[in-house]
Amino acid sequence: MFIRPCRRKKNGKQHAYWALVESVRTDRGPRQRTVAYLGRLDEAGRLGVKRAAEGGKRSGQRQLLLWEDDSPAPEWVEVDTANVRVENQLDFGGPWLAMELMRTLQLDKLFENVMPRGKEDIPWAKMAQVLTISRLCNPSSELHIAEHYYESTAMPDLLGIPGDKVYDERLYRALDKLLPHKETLEKHLKNRLGELFELEYDLLLYDVTSTYFEGQCEGNPMAQRGYSRDKRGDCKQVCIGLVVSKRGMPLGYEVFEGNRNDVRTWREIVTTMEARYGKADRIWCGDRGMMSKENIEFMESGNRRYIIGASKGTLKKFERELLEEDWRMIRDGLEVKLCQSPDGGKEMYILCRSRDRRDKEKAMHDRFEKRIDEALEKVRASCEKRNWKKEVIDRRVGKIMARNSRAAGLFEVEVKQVAKRAVVSWTKNEKWRDWATLNEGCYLLRTNVTDWSAEDLWRAYIQLTEAEAAFRIHKSDLRIRPVWHQREDRVLAHILVCFLAYVLWKTLSQMTRAAGLGDEPRRVFEELGKISLVDVVLPTRDGPEIRRRCVRRPTDHQAILLERLSLTLPRRMKS
Repeated sequence: MFIRPCRRKKNGKQHAYWALVESVRTDRGPRQRTVAYLGRLDEAGRLGVKRAAEGGKRSGQRQLLLWEDDSPAPEWVEVDTANVRVENQLDFGGPWLAMELMRTLQLDKLFENVMPRGKEDIPWAKMAQVLTISRLCNPSSELHIAEHYYESTAMPDLLGIPGDKVYDERLYRALDKLLPHKETLEKHLKNRLGELFELEYDLLLYDVTSTYFEGQCEGNPMAQRGYSRDKRGDCKQVCIGLVVSKRGMPLGYEVFEGNRNDVRTWREIVTTMEARYGKADRIWCGDRGMMSKENIEFMESGNRRYIIGASKGTLKKFERELLEEDWRMIRDGLEVKLCQSPDGGKEMYILCRSRDRRDKEKAMHDRFEKRIDEALEKVRASCEKRNWKKEVIDRRVGKIMARNSRAAGLFEVEVKQVAKRAVVSWTKNEKWRDWATLNEGCYLLRTNVTDWSAEDLWRAYIQLTEAEAAFRIHKSDLRIRPVWHQREDRVLAHILVCFLAYVLWKTLSQMTRAAGLGDEPRRVFEELGKISLVDVVLPTRDGPEIRRRCVRRPTDHQAILLERLSLTLPRRMKS
């Protein structure tokens, strides 16, 4: 669910509110449905909030900040209104909100504990906050932060660090100081998130992605060429394995060499998480890229429970079950059934059939079949016009099949050399088509969890989309790619800062969910990020100028979000 700004004119006055919208599946495709309208609190709501803030007889104290201003009595001067001006507009909302999230997680205090103040001019704990806030609000290089971004924001006022004290070398040193505390940070955040949002870590979701480098990275042994999820096989990369809970809250991550296969990361990540957080009764969930005979034996040897995707080829063993009609419908267009292991082992298999996936795969098969037909016709026409050697035509046919591998099994192509001319002919394997039609839209899961229903097992596995969503946020919103650092330790520190920024992102996501603002914090962050800090200059009749650094008054839409999130903007900053 996400929010959409709306306005309504009533009695000649504009009223702002938000529409809470969700995407739903229909027979006509995905549609958006309005769930609720969110506006300002009415009088009864405001009185209820005020009464809660004042507290009862047993509270013994009142929350005066919301309702009373403890500022000193005003002093009156004559102002030259013709020359009133505004100067130095700075970005305020994003950095301020990031600092509020850090205080909620007690991350600022943790920075101070693990990096205590020494003889340095600026505390490293403060510089770590600069790196994390900048990564969340405006992801960019340390050089860009130092030369452009930092002084264009309210961070000098919020953190108390002058702009000339923040430069690229100091930010690089802050990365070096932060990296050794990775494990401490992960443990703290896991415990704090669990306390704040009552999280359960009984289901752990694991997935792997990659991020690529700009440069040769000759001094970094982890930078290797491998399978690139970013379609940048020309660049060296590292792989990142991320573990999240079923609500997408991060538990920890590890960085692997860029040529490390997914299946070879499974054992290491499981043992690392168990050493860090204990070997509790958890269920590990991964996609079919994590499956191997060795990994299954490793999980079973330690009595570990798992739900993992099975390879597409395994479906052949369940041809009889595919033909039977004892499917269980768990939602419109999705059916599942629980099957015994064909080898007679303790494992259970969950057979899943999706209507949307079937339509997609059928369209792909039809498209690739048409492409192969057209390409083979061109080859045959070429052979009729020119004397080609059989070896040349074989290579052309091989390339056609490689480009259209989804339907290559349907075609049986024969190339013969007749006299000086190559002759191409082909037939279609209808048995392959029948099997493809039968298993379109089907996929298979395997598990050693025997006390759950097929529906519960499927719902647990589908939570893997939370790990995939985490990677999308890292790459689109936090811009973890490309990596410009060349040294191994700087690369690891860069990924750590991105992880910390992602934790702030997910914290805001949980806050918006609790406030009834949906589960997509992007719009909330963008809207509050528009709030700025300005210098208001008031020339007086007597000559001196009064300068006040003030936070711009939030718009009606911003005020609704702040009210829902229980956040209070400061009125002004020290100039």
